[in-house]
Parts: sequence; C-alpha cells; structure tokens
Amino acid sequence: MIFRIKRLALLISLPMFITGTVAGISVIASSAQAQSAEQSEKEVLYWYDPMYPQQRFDAPGPSPFMDMDLVPRYAEEGGDSASMLIDPSVTQNLGMRVTPVTRESISQTVEAVGTLAYNERDVAVVQARSAGFVEKIYDLAPEDVIAENAPLADLLFPEWLAAQEEYLALRGMGEPQLLAAARQRLRLAGMPSEHIAALERSGKASISWTITSPIGGVLRSLDVREGMTLPAGASLARINGLDKVWLDVAVPEAQASNLTMGQKVEARLPAFPGKSLEGVVAAILPEANLDSRTVRVRVVLPNPDQLLRPGMTADVTLSRDEAEALVVPTEALIRTGRRTLVMLAEDDGKFRPVEVMTGRETDFKTEVISGLDEGQRVVASGQFLLDSEASLRGLTVGPEQAPGTTSSALHEAEGTIVGLEDDMVNLSHGPFKTLNMPGMTMAFSVADTALLEGLQEGTRVRVGVSETDEGLVIERIEQLGDQP
Repeated sequence: MIFRIKRLALLISLPMFITGTVAGISVIASSAQAQSAEQSEKEVLYWYDPMYPQQRFDAPGPSPFMDMDLVPRYAEEGGDSASMLIDPSVTQNLGMRVTPVTRESISQTVEAVGTLAYNERDVAVVQARSAGFVEKIYDLAPEDVIAENAPLADLLFPEWLAAQEEYLALRGMGEPQLLAAARQRLRLAGMPSEHIAALERSGKASISWTITSPIGGVLRSLDVREGMTLPAGASLARINGLDKVWLDVAVPEAQASNLTMGQKVEARLPAFPGKSLEGVVAAILPEANLDSRTVRVRVVLPNPDQLLRPGMTADVTLSRDEAEALVVPTEALIRTGRRTLVMLAEDDGKFRPVEVMTGRETDFKTEVISGLDEGQRVVASGQFLLDSEASLRGLTVGPEQAPGTTSSALHEAEGTIVGLEDDMVNLSHGPFKTLNMPGMTMAFSVADTALLEGLQEGTRVRVGVSETDEGLVIERIEQLGDQP
C-alpha cells in the first residue's frame, strides 16, 4: 500500500517537474531573445579594436591586431564613453539638484592670525657725544613707559671745561670771528645746542649734562650704571614709541597671490572682546617662514591710548575688492585630495565628471578658474553618488585644460605589471569597461617615462589610458595598496 502511494506521488510530480523545467527554459530563452532584440535595436556606427580605436570596420569579426573580436560602437554612445546615462526617476529619488555655472561679483576674505609688535620706524637711540663718566642714573629700568623729555642719566664731560672757558674769555674781546670759532668748537666737543644757550645766558661753565628721552614710549634698554666710564659714541638707551604699533600677520603661502598693498584689514583681539580695529596692508614682507609656510604681512595700527601692547595676538580678516568670476556652489565640488571634480549635467540625462581648477571662496560659492563655461550645469546635491557610480563604470577625467574647455576622458582598469622596457609597460589588466575591452595581457606605451619611477614587475596598479592615433597610451599610473 505504501509502495503504491509513493509510486502515485512520483507519477503526479514527474509531469509537474517537466512542465516547470520547460517553463524555466522558455523564460531564459525569452530573456535572451529580449536582450538580443534590444541589442539589435541599437544602431551600430562601426566596429573597432579598443587597442586601435582610430581604425574602424564596417562589419563585425576578429580583430586583425589582437586576439579578440571587434567591439561595436553604438550611435547612442555619441562616440563619447566618458558620460553615463541616469534614469530621470533615479535622479528624482536621489533628490539630485542641478545648478548653472554663473558669473558673479565676488570678494574674497582671508582669515589669518597676527601678533602685535613694536613700530621699528619709531625708535630713538641715545648716545654719549663725548668721553665722560656716569654720575647718576634715574630710577628707571627696561620696559618702563616714559614720557618725552624724561631724564635718563646725569653725565660728566671733563673735555667740555676747556672749550667753555675759551668761549667765555673771547666774549669780552670784541672779536666776532674768534667767538664764532669758539662756538663751533663747543659743538664739535659734543655739547648740545640747549647747553650752549645756557652757557651764553649764565656765563658759567658746566661739565654736567642730564640726558633726556627724545620721544615718549617704552625704554627698551638702559645700558649704563653709575660710575661707568663712557667712550665717545657709547650707546646709553633705546626707546620705542607707542603711538603706532605693527600687526604682523601670518598668511598661508597658498593664499599669498591674493595679497595686495593697501588691502583692508580687520583685527579682533581677545584682550578686547567685541571690538575690532581697522587698518590696511602697509607691507608684504619678501621672505616666507620656512617652518610654518606662511608669508608675513605688516599692518600699521594707531595706538592713541596705548592699549595695544606688543606681543598680543589677533584674529585677522583680510578683504579683497569685488571682481567678476565664474562661480559654482561650494557643495558641488568633489575634493579628492589631489584634484577637484564636479559632475557636469549634459542633455538627455547624461552626466560627466569634469576636473576644475578653483580659486577664491566666499559666501558658500567658489570661483572656477578653468574647466567650466558660463551656463553649463553642475550637480549640487547627490554628486557623490554619481561620482561613485562613475568610479564603478570606470569613468575618469584627465588634468585641467585651458579655461573654457572641459577635460578629456581617460579609461581606467586595474592590473599587474608583467614587464618593463624603456617607455613600454607589459600589463596583465582587467577589463576597460568604458572601451568594452576585455581583460588580457598586452604592452602599453606611456606618455611620460617619469610615470614608471618606483614601479617593478609584480606591482599592482590602476592605469588611466587615452585613445590616440598610435593606440592606447598610459597617461596615469597609481600603485595599489594590495602589493604582493
């Protein structure tokens, strides 16, 4: 009884299995026919060998150059394999936003840090005009703030005594020429004009002189002490004025081209929150700092209340006048670390990665120096998903071109170096998807032999090739991290 039931079940399931199998085969056949029909519906412009794209053929068949079949070039590709077609419904679901490249008036601001310093143009150095002695030092020390004409030291000059007595003796002789010669001798001995005037008024010789500060400011140094002997020309003190101070600003050297004389500067000091100081660039110093890679800019700031103290720090904003420039939203830029890309939106739902050179950045917009034209459209939202899709499809771009032109496409693939010889690379590579070229081992020429530096047999690389009249030429080689 059990045997009959199993046999009956087998007889029932066998037709069902045969029916399902036939149905599955029918589905597969229908799918293949659909793909074939879809492929046949595309208009083929010509057939070609990806290694020799300049040679075109009117019919399919084996390549006369390589051991592979010719590849068709379809009309809908437009002869450009650097673009990708995205369904409009997909772009809508991604929330993709496209914005035009516009020409606008922009102004650039550079943020930097600065330090207050003494104004080295407002300096007074006090010296001894004759040999003498230090009789008294007033109660002063370096870094004291002193007023103009503040006394510094009392000095004795024995050499002045003989010259003064001679002058006084000649005053009563009625010899104006001799008296003028005696006065000149007093000046040559180092007596200041006010000391000579006091001698004429009092008629008494004096060898003591109180040295005073010629300007008000900071006593930077006081180099004498009581009892010291001074030679002629000895330095006594150095005073720095405080009416104006210098603001030395460290600007990154990458932004040095944006600096101009007379540029407006706004400084904000932590010591005075909520208060800003305005000035202009007075000098762009000729030497860059090797350690910080910055260029120093000097700004002169007024200091009437002497609240600005050298050594204080400041946050500085350097503004530049407005100028016309091509701009795109900053969010549209894809920065890889080595270059900057945008996703260019073309007609019929096509998108192309384009390399651009950027300049000034302000108000969430960035200047485009080269790579785009006014009126072109770029993707401002969702471009990173397109960039990932472009990488999966092997789409890439070359270096920046002249202003007003878009970058030419390179075709990428990964592989292993089998051999190196002069300017040739024997490469076992995977498929070049944008060329419809399968993986194989073949020799490539390189655009520049410098690309081969540091490479050896067995190195895993990613190459970018361009189509030329001589065949495929390697324009870029990148070593991959998974080396053997």
